Amino acid sequence: MHQIEPFYLWRNAYTAEEDLRSPFAGREYSEFEFTNRLYDHLIHPQWDDIGSPTLFIKILYTDYLAGYTIIELMGEWNDCINNDIMFLKRDILDHLQAEGINKFILIGENVLNFHYSDDSYYEELFDEVSESDGWVTMLNFRDHVQKEFDQISIDSYFLKGGSFDIFDWRTKRPATIFRSLDQYNKQLFLT
Repeated sequence: MHQIEPFYLWRNAYTAEEDLRSPFAGREYSEFEFTNRLYDHLIHPQWDDIGSPTLFIKILYTDYLAGYTIIELMGEWNDCINNDIMFLKRDILDHLQAEGINKFILIGENVLNFHYSDDSYYEELFDEVSESDGWVTMLNFRDHVQKEFDQISIDSYFLKGGSFDIFDWRTKRPATIFRSLDQYNKQLFLT
């Protein structure tokens, strides 16, 4: 687990700790001191703690003019015990929405499991971003995690599936990813 680090090739263009509008502004990281853990496994110190003992994130890129952010997630998304969606929504997404972000790209390759509680925070997030012509897209979540979302209809609050299941985002620039997803979203709602 400690070797899984957040994607870092865009750090020359954006870092959340240097962004004064970011919820992680001013945060300092160590490359050598491992303080966060997922159960009994230490995790890489570059992951950001959002208040959940099982879900960690990294804001990889934010563009305030275009109104989008790209967030990588890692761990276990556990709404049943830890109410992870509450931490994610209240402490991160609400903060970014107050700064003008209404389009969220969530990358879930490193999300190991999902445990359901209820959909009130998902519905609230969906309503808020929809009011401002925004959206939330889920990229590259594992099949079994997507099935867990689908079984309890949480998937209806996100744009996901199809070509997004294997979207090769690491080889693209943030603006290219955003334009592809934004264009797809606009076509989806025009039909």
